[in-house]
Amino acid sequence: MASTSLTLYPLGGLGEIGMNCMAYGTERSMVLVDCGLMFPEDYHFGVDVVIPCFEMVLKQKEKLHGIVLTHGHEDHIGALPWLLQNVDVPVYGSEFTLGLVESKLREHGLEKWADLRPVRPYDRVLIGDFKFNFFPVCHSIIEGFGLGIETPVGRVVHTGDFKIDRNPLGGHATDLAAFRKFAEEGVHLMLSDSTNVEHEGFALTEREIKVSLREIFSTAKGRILVSLFSSHIQRMQEVFDLADAQGRKVAVSGRSLHRNIELAREMGHLKIPKGTFIELEELDQYGDSDLVLLITGSQGEPLAALSRMAMGEHRQLQVRPDDLFILSSRFIPGNVKAITRVINNLYRYGAEVLYEKMHGIHASGHAHAGELALMIESVRPRYFIPVHGEYRHLVKHSRLAVECGVGERCSLVVENGQSVSFYEDGSVEYGPLFPAEKILVDGKGVGDVGQSVLKERQLLAGEGLVIVVLVVDQATGEISIGPDIMSKGFVFEQEYRHFLDDAKCIVLDVHENIAPGDTNKLKERIRSALRRFFRKVLGRDPVVVPLVISIEGSE
Repeated sequence: MASTSLTLYPLGGLGEIGMNCMAYGTERSMVLVDCGLMFPEDYHFGVDVVIPCFEMVLKQKEKLHGIVLTHGHEDHIGALPWLLQNVDVPVYGSEFTLGLVESKLREHGLEKWADLRPVRPYDRVLIGDFKFNFFPVCHSIIEGFGLGIETPVGRVVHTGDFKIDRNPLGGHATDLAAFRKFAEEGVHLMLSDSTNVEHEGFALTEREIKVSLREIFSTAKGRILVSLFSSHIQRMQEVFDLADAQGRKVAVSGRSLHRNIELAREMGHLKIPKGTFIELEELDQYGDSDLVLLITGSQGEPLAALSRMAMGEHRQLQVRPDDLFILSSRFIPGNVKAITRVINNLYRYGAEVLYEKMHGIHASGHAHAGELALMIESVRPRYFIPVHGEYRHLVKHSRLAVECGVGERCSLVVENGQSVSFYEDGSVEYGPLFPAEKILVDGKGVGDVGQSVLKERQLLAGEGLVIVVLVVDQATGEISIGPDIMSKGFVFEQEYRHFLDDAKCIVLDVHENIAPGDTNKLKERIRSALRRFFRKVLGRDPVVVPLVISIEGSE
């Protein structure tokens, strides 16, 4: 086996959509491409975010020479604060991407220490044993990059998230010619976005979306309220342009929208027509037919502006019968129930709601199968690894690569935690497994919420809590105070008081049969007896917490 090698360590994004993070390593150096997070599932009670396990990287952090970011979405940059607390390496990305990173690091008090190095399209940067070439790609966020990586074993293409817009708007295009030119000397390995491999053909273009929005704007009678991803600057530009053409003013509700709009304006990526942008406090000066509002909450987030309006809890905005809501984003799996709940509530107020399934008002930022095939055929890699997708997406993308000319044994489906090495002589082998479990972040706790804690939280959420308070004389073992029984999320105490009174009797019976001073045994017997009782009479199994307090009796 040849000694020179390139080893890939997928820390996230292979087997799920989110938490994208891939380490490229040689004998002497390592570079991380993206460092994203995932948002918690419904069963992750109390968990804020989910991040990759960085154990493998931290064990070799003396080899880590840098972090390269393809674009600024949370699933590609969101875990950076947790990694940068432990490593001191430069972070490379576009100016807009690093602007979003800086804002995120500021929340964690890390912005002064971070070494952020902006790169421009077609830059070529030496990082450790690698040379990174940055190619512009079209995605649902501005200034995204695909990567052409020169490695000791040959050239590698890492597409990042991309689509191929056949009729680009505002110059936001994937430069296929740049990928082809990079591939002229041969590409040893290609890694490509698999998210939309199940969708045939090509995604809708942004120009088609603008045509749909123009028609909607021209026929709307009342206020137009547009909810979208706060990083979709291109879509915001379309909204401002259409509002200006219709003589409408635009106001914004949502901190992330305000922050990203200001960042994009400062960098010259968002040009707002003069006199179009107004503050929420100025809305009363205009009629409903003169207004457009950009609001957060397209995924049904409970604290976002859209959800608060749908619940009648927004301090400055109330839903009106003539309002037209446009949800200009896709329904992310896992958020569908929350989004449909918001839509139903908006209809209760008499508003009209347009969303992707019913109208052409959103274009995915991820390539469909036709675009993925075009990228593979443009690069013509020897080896192919699908990334950024659930397992079925990876399998289907692997099959597509074979149809496009990649050898069947050269199209590899790899999951998180499985290293794979490529050698100078053209051979490849799977290496050892490494830790790549999901790390749950709850407040300031990182990784301290495991399966046992989640199970307890699930029990609390599903069955509730019963607390038994008992004060016992330490010398005699007699009960001084109690037993008192409190229900939290288990039963309504007034309605089920007779059951709780019966539970007190059970506690007294248990106490009579336990030797004085054996507090631990008393607690355990109370817990098991009450669980049996509640299962029998109510069919429920709450968490029972006996609090037995021993005190010294008075003379």
